[in-house]
Amino acid sequence: MLLLLKNVRVVGEKQDKRPTDMLIRDGVIEAIGENLPAEKGTTVWSSANACVSPGWFDVGIQAGDPGYEHREDLHTAARAAAAGGFTSVACFPNTHPAIHSKSEVLYVKNKTEREPVIFHPIGAVSVACEGKDLAELFDMRSAGAIAFGDGRRAVQDAGLLLRAMQYANAFDGLIMNEPYHKSIAAGGQMHEGVVSTSLGLKGIPALAEEIMVQRDLKLLEYAEGRLHLHLLSSAKSVALVREAKKAGLPVTASVAIANLCFTDEKLADFDSNWKLLPPLRSRTDTEALLEGLADGTIDFICSNHAPWDEEAKNLEFPFAEFGMLGMETTFALCRTFLKKQLSSTDIVEKMALAPRRVLGLPLPEIKPGARAELTLFDPDAEWVFGENDIRSKSRNTPFIGQKFTGKVLGIVNKGQWVQNP
Repeated sequence: MLLLLKNVRVVGEKQDKRPTDMLIRDGVIEAIGENLPAEKGTTVWSSANACVSPGWFDVGIQAGDPGYEHREDLHTAARAAAAGGFTSVACFPNTHPAIHSKSEVLYVKNKTEREPVIFHPIGAVSVACEGKDLAELFDMRSAGAIAFGDGRRAVQDAGLLLRAMQYANAFDGLIMNEPYHKSIAAGGQMHEGVVSTSLGLKGIPALAEEIMVQRDLKLLEYAEGRLHLHLLSSAKSVALVREAKKAGLPVTASVAIANLCFTDEKLADFDSNWKLLPPLRSRTDTEALLEGLADGTIDFICSNHAPWDEEAKNLEFPFAEFGMLGMETTFALCRTFLKKQLSSTDIVEKMALAPRRVLGLPLPEIKPGARAELTLFDPDAEWVFGENDIRSKSRNTPFIGQKFTGKVLGIVNKGQWVQNP
């Protein structure tokens, strides 16, 4: 591959506001400067108002392979990630079989070796993600697992989570848990509040999250190690994590883009595409999440990508599954609904740099001699999201027909150039 990017503006930690050219040869940045020449055979690319940043990283996507390939396979997950500007993803273990041993970790890594997106498996904390017996954490770490958690099945057994923290601490492993108390939230369909009452739907109280945040922080204080609380959604959860960080606990946190942009009022029409976990909550919660993102309490933003087949989502609301597609629209949601709160530099920090810091991965550099792992985007482009823009195998998104500001133009990674139409 020989690619010349013309007149792009670098956005990131060390940014230069002046447009520049960038020559990439065989997956390595060869030169950066003005008016770089194009030798024979070079693919020359330019786009007005184009920006380039270190490649974005999405944590906690759900890929259905193995076992649920009818929802999403690893190839379509890679296509969706590339369309959304993500050059790397960390995928949850909720497959069949679950990613709970080195065999499944190697399966994911080997099967995605030729994809333009790097896949980092998250190994299950428990065998089959059933929350009973501790899985083979060290073996999975040796095979390439980036962190450990039961993904969309929050660990309910405090003793199991405690043992996982203590065991992983021996090799500096990261434990991830999505705070969700099943028995408190039992039967809940959406955020418990005025809207759920008016719709006659059983609510999911914020307490179901907050009591688990408290529990997990106490376990961390006892066991030491490293803990990541995945997808906070309530104001009190943010306050609890803020105090824990001030006290010096090694805890990090993330938030889903939908919970930053929208409230439970979106469910007024019973559109099951808005049925999510964590649920969309109140305006007070949304404002607290944004404040937590701004002050560093919340470390990074996730797409919360959860593909479901038509039979799982196109049902009466109480019977529909939780989740929506996320990767293709995360950046556009940031620029459309959070333009005042997040600059392009903030987005790069929260979607490219911070996730890697939390996971202990090296940051992609934009300099001659560095491996090219890049995302190209136009922060001000206006466009309409249509069905043709969906790269996932599933279609469960409420954004078809939505006018967006901010568009991903392509990615460069692993010696491949993927350009969006």
